Amino acid sequence: ERSRRSLERRLREAHIGQFKPLADFDWSWPAQIDRGAVEDLMALQFLADATNVVLVGPNGVGKTMCACNLGYQAVLAGHTVLFVTAGQLLGDLAALDSDSTLRRRLRHYAAPDLLLIDEVGYLSYSNRHADLLFELVSRRYQHKSTVVTTNKAFADWGEVFPNAACVVSLVDRLMHRAEVVRIEGESYRAKEAQERLAARTRQRAAKAGAASRKAKL
Repeated sequence: ERSRRSLERRLREAHIGQFKPLADFDWSWPAQIDRGAVEDLMALQFLADATNVVLVGPNGVGKTMCACNLGYQAVLAGHTVLFVTAGQLLGDLAALDSDSTLRRRLRHYAAPDLLLIDEVGYLSYSNRHADLLFELVSRRYQHKSTVVTTNKAFADWGEVFPNAACVVSLVDRLMHRAEVVRIEGESYRAKEAQERLAARTRQRAAKAGAASRKAKL
C-alpha cells in the first residue's frame, strides 16, 4: 500500500499527463527514427551516469511521446520526475523578482532525478530566459539527467535565444555525454486528423445513402 501511494504521488508530481504508450507508436510512420536507440533509452541506463537525452525533429513526429514514456518508466522505476514545457519553465523563472525566491525555484527544477523540458525552439526568448536556462542546466550538469525535445538543430539555437552570450555554453553542457535521437517525417497528428476527417466523411456519406434509400421506400 505504501508503494502504491508513493507511485501515485510521484506520478502526480511528475505532471506527465496523458500520452500514447510506446507500444502503440507507429514506427513505420517517421521517415527516420532509430527505434533501437529509443528502446534502449527505455531501460533508463542513461540515468545512472547523468547522461542527457535530446530528441530532435519537426512538429508532430513523436518527440514528446518518447519523452513522456521515458518519464513514466523512470517513475515506475522509483525515480523522481518532472515534465514541463520550455515556455512554462522559463516563464515561471523569469516572473520571480526576489533572488531568494528564484534560488528556491531553481532548486525545485534542479532536484528531480529526471527533468523533461518539452518544446524548446517553438518560441524565442530573451537573454534573461537564456541565462536562467543556462543556470538550471549547469546545476544539473553531470549530476542529474535532463531530456529536451526541440524542433531546432543546436546550430539554430541562436534563433531561439537571439544575442544571448551563453548559448554556446548552454549547448555544450547539454550535448556533453548526451544521447541524441533525430526523428524525421511528416506530422503524425496531421495524419490522424486526416484519417478522422476521412472517417467522418464516409460516415456522413453512409448516412445520406441510407436516408436516400429509406425515402425511396
